[in-house]
Amino acid sequence: MADILHRVGIKAPAADVYEALTTVEGLAGWWTADTRGEGDVLRFRFGADGFDMKVLEARPGERVLWEVVGGPEEWIGTHVGWDLDRAGDYTVILFKHAGWKEPVEFMHHCSTKWAVFLMSLKSLVETGKGAPAPDDVKIDNWN
Repeated sequence: MADILHRVGIKAPAADVYEALTTVEGLAGWWTADTRGEGDVLRFRFGADGFDMKVLEARPGERVLWEVVGGPEEWIGTHVGWDLDRAGDYTVILFKHAGWKEPVEFMHHCSTKWAVFLMSLKSLVETGKGAPAPDDVKIDNWN
């Protein structure tokens, strides 16, 4: 198994970061503008493609964990999580997209895109404006 790992500090209270990770409005502000919630499943669309995430855990100001239940084969059954901690004026996110069967080329792409979107999250929480899809930074010919 292989995992994608990132760490980012956001100069904001943990409650603000948590809200951006757990509300449809927050998620649409940094990941993709086409975000919908239906019960405990979040649906994220990037044009014709997308991901469906089942919310497994949501502890205010501490942790958010999803299981991928719809999307590319490589993502199905993986887990996407954010652990939040305070360090001075920052909320530090330890991000993990865990459980990839193997580190295929698509995983390399996704790792970079997660970094792009984590910076969008940081921007949204710190300034009020993120760069969600379709306005995200395009990194390669797969966009």
